Amino acid sequence: MRLAAFPKISPFLWYDTQAEEAARFYVSIFPDSRIVGIARYGAVGPGPVGSVMTVDFELAGQRFVALNGGPTFKLTEAVSFVVNCKDQAEIDRYWAKLCEGGSEVQCGWLKDRFGLSWQIVPTALWKMMTDEDPDRSARVMQAVLSMVKLDLAKLEAAYGPDPKPSAAKKAATKAPTAKRPPANRGAKRRAK
Repeated sequence: MRLAAFPKISPFLWYDTQAEEAARFYVSIFPDSRIVGIARYGAVGPGPVGSVMTVDFELAGQRFVALNGGPTFKLTEAVSFVVNCKDQAEIDRYWAKLCEGGSEVQCGWLKDRFGLSWQIVPTALWKMMTDEDPDRSARVMQAVLSMVKLDLAKLEAAYGPDPKPSAAKKAATKAPTAKRPPANRGAKRRAK
């Protein structure tokens, strides 16, 4: 089997013995995902001969590798993956699937059943959090801190309407100026 070329940088995840199970679980959740290849331990070890060493997989087009490295290291919240969602339905879907057998944390974070941390967030959150108006972004941050799974409608309510009228609204509210009719030049010439 010929493997696809690796990208310059890809996340490499350490599991005890669940690398293949985890990769198959993630691939079942995200569209445009697949198992690319599986490498097995040989006689040199350190795992049992024929057991899965690494699983090369893609999630939504992003390449990952999962390693069965034994119990020495554990996944922690120090590394998490952000899933940017277009709407509440997408937030709810990814949240429910990734939480199966895992645990909810807070502020849109969860830990899946393998110990990997995820942040399930609406794409609109980035605009809200970086708004030039510090009061608006502070209200959004306060709302995020009060939530476990993020609620887009509540975040939008905290953000509030745009206080600056758009250029189109400004143009529509401007009083039209009276235009003078063009001078009838031919009539002036005849009068002379």
